[in-house]
Amino acid sequence: MSTSDQHIIPENAMAGHTSRCYDEELAGLHASFSALGRSVLQQARDTLSALTGKDIGLARSIAQIENRVDACEMDIDARVMSTIARRSPLGSDLRMILAIFKGVVDLERIGDEAAKIADIVINIYGSGVMEPNGELIRDVHQMGSLAIAALERAVDLYERLDDAGARALQAENHSHETVFEDGLRRLMTYVMEDSRNIGFMVDMVLAMKAYERIAAHAQNLAELVIYQVEGEDVRHGH
Repeated sequence: MSTSDQHIIPENAMAGHTSRCYDEELAGLHASFSALGRSVLQQARDTLSALTGKDIGLARSIAQIENRVDACEMDIDARVMSTIARRSPLGSDLRMILAIFKGVVDLERIGDEAAKIADIVINIYGSGVMEPNGELIRDVHQMGSLAIAALERAVDLYERLDDAGARALQAENHSHETVFEDGLRRLMTYVMEDSRNIGFMVDMVLAMKAYERIAAHAQNLAELVIYQVEGEDVRHGH
C-alpha cells in the first residue's frame, strides 16, 4: 500500500461525519428556537409582574431585553438560510426548518408586544400623578394571565413536539377573543361612570390588545408544531 493510499478516508466514514454534522445543526436550531421561546416567555411574565406590582424598573429591563431578542432572531434566520443552502433539506427536516423560520417571527413579535406593555407600565406609573384603580387593572390582568398561559403551553409543546396538545391549544382561540371583548365592554363602563378614567382606559385597552396578540402568536406556534409533526397546514382553518 502506498503512503498516499493510507490517507484515503473511506466514503462511508465521510458520509457518517456529514450526517452527524447535519443532525447537530438541526439540533442546534431546535435548541436556539426553544431558548428564544423561553426568553420571550419570561418577558411576557415580567410585563404582568411589572403592571400589577407597579414596578417601573422591571418594565425598563423588559425593553432592554428586546434588543437581545432581535439579535437572536437574526442569528437563527441566518443559520436557517445557511442550512437550506448547504443541505437542501427534504421531508420532515425541511418542515422543521420552515417551522423555525416562521416561528421565530412570532417570537420576535411577542417580544415587541411585551415591550409595548412595558412602555405602558412606565407611562401610567412613571408620571407620579394618578394611578389606575384596581377595577381598570383587573381585566388587563385576566387577559395577560390567559395569554401567558397560552404562551407557556406553546413553548412547551414545541419543545416536546406535542401535536395533540397543539391541536387542543389551537381550539381555544375564541376564548381569548371573548375575554378581550368582555374586558373592553367593562372598561368602557368605567369611563362612562368617571371620565377621569379615560386616559387610563386607553392604556389598559392597548395593554389588553397587546396580550391578545401574544395569545394569537402562541396559537401560531401551536399551528407550526402541527405542521412540523404532521405536515398539515392548519392556518386559516385549512
